[in-house]
Amino acid sequence: MTYANALTSDPPVKTMKTSSVQHIVLFKFKPETTPEKVKEIVAAFEALPSKIKEIKGFKWGTNNSPENLNKGLTHAFILTFDSEKDRDAYLPHPAHKAFGGIVGAWLADVTVVDFTDQAK
Repeated sequence: MTYANALTSDPPVKTMKTSSVQHIVLFKFKPETTPEKVKEIVAAFEALPSKIKEIKGFKWGTNNSPENLNKGLTHAFILTFDSEKDRDAYLPHPAHKAFGGIVGAWLADVTVVDFTDQAK
């Protein structure tokens, strides 16, 4: 591989187990939630993978869909677990509970959907 190719090649992709669970969390913040508070909440969520070994993947972003179907949900987070057992260990984990204490008062709504990929 040449130096030029190394700069443009994609980073290696971590393959997930076929039984992996995608934990999707969508937030709608209360109107009084400042941008600074949102940044603090996102930073606290981003810190969870370093505190909870069962989290194998973490992504997040803000809604940018032009369809206007988000129902006020602005922030999306996707956590990946190797199994339902690992997801179930995450839910009562003290670090996850502490995060709930940070975010809870600022949420107008939250939606959570978990799934195991069934695509062929």
